[in-house]
Amino acid sequence: MRLSILAVLAGSLSLGACATVTRGTTEQITFDSTPPAEMRTSTGLTCPTTPCTLDISRKSEFIATFSKQGYQSQDVMVQTRLAGAGAAGFAGNVLVGGVIGMGVDAATGSTLEHYPNPVTVSLVPLVLSRKNKPQKPAVSRGPVKEQAAPTS
Repeated sequence: MRLSILAVLAGSLSLGACATVTRGTTEQITFDSTPPAEMRTSTGLTCPTTPCTLDISRKSEFIATFSKQGYQSQDVMVQTRLAGAGAAGFAGNVLVGGVIGMGVDAATGSTLEHYPNPVTVSLVPLVLSRKNKPQKPAVSRGPVKEQAAPTS
């Protein structure tokens, strides 16, 4: 009897943090753009050129900025949400009685996923309007003569 209780306790502890064990604390996020461009995140991660894939903490929300000379930069907010698989792992902790596991899953963010994933953008070329085009220099016509006011 005592041995079976010990076995159940050991099994419960080993199943603690189900989502952390099954999903991990990081997620691969793919970044792509048309045309290929540099991508920087607000957390300091970079890709010299897209497409690229980065391993990012599941808890991190950030802004991905795509930039290329001659094109308008574009920002994309990447957020987190509760994942279906993460919720199932978290619920597994409740069933097994792993209160510690629930705390670990919540602290590590293993129940979360990023969206959008993949992150894709189409960059828009910069266009100079007629107003911004360089103008030809004015032609010099000599001094301007003032006209005398008419006398009555």
